[in-house]
Amino acid sequence: MYSKQPTIYIGYDPRENLAFEALVESIIETSSVKNLNIIKLNQPSLRASGLYRRAWHTEKHSSGSVQKLDTVDKKPLSTDFSFSRFLVPHLNQHEGYAIFMDCDMMLRSDIMEVFEKYSNPNHALSCVWHQYTPKEGLKMDSQIQQPYTRKNWSSFMLWNCSHPVHTNLTVDDINTKSGWWLHNFSWTTGWEQGRPTQFPLGQLPEEWNWLDNHSPEYIEAKNVHFTTGGPWFDDWVPVREADKVYSKEWDSIKEKVVINEGLVNV
Repeated sequence: MYSKQPTIYIGYDPRENLAFEALVESIIETSSVKNLNIIKLNQPSLRASGLYRRAWHTEKHSSGSVQKLDTVDKKPLSTDFSFSRFLVPHLNQHEGYAIFMDCDMMLRSDIMEVFEKYSNPNHALSCVWHQYTPKEGLKMDSQIQQPYTRKNWSSFMLWNCSHPVHTNLTVDDINTKSGWWLHNFSWTTGWEQGRPTQFPLGQLPEEWNWLDNHSPEYIEAKNVHFTTGGPWFDDWVPVREADKVYSKEWDSIKEKVVINEGLVNV
């Protein structure tokens, strides 16, 4: 039985505030415990604390949209939390377990199942091992769709914050390493003669990071991830029948949303 106060970090982008608030509502509504510690990863607050200092600049895309580009690896930044998610072990003081979630999700099952069923001292973190390569182009919010290996693996993670391998992930690494290095969990893997020598990653079932227009419809989602846009965008249209069902569920949650001013910003 997981006994410590469950901590959930949610990536925050002001452009998707409604999505964030609906996700919080869905977590609280489905949870079997009421003392959840839900923390908003707010970039301005992280910058003010000195933990996050990656530089970025803007460029105009051929489509006419303005794109944020990370200055380190010159890749598009589709959200404000593209890299701040990797601060979780530090924010959790390298103790216990914590979950990170993108804000464009909707919980349909008790989040405590993840803590209680999948916490494993041998795993540095656990996630869904998606085989997912989206088509290049623009997302619903006019941001560049950036393909990379292990796409969406880092969008829902159960962190074992006390695992010793995370001492290989410093605050400086988070601020200076490439997106490829971070999103591929490179600090967890040693290399000899070009081959990995360890891979302490646990695997979560796909229902805990069910991707719209990708994950099989026969899998009933416990956590829906609206990767193609989301019902909070006026022009977004769900493609498959399951996507339409989950979109309607999100609409019903939206009606219950209130601004949760008690949330902690970090």
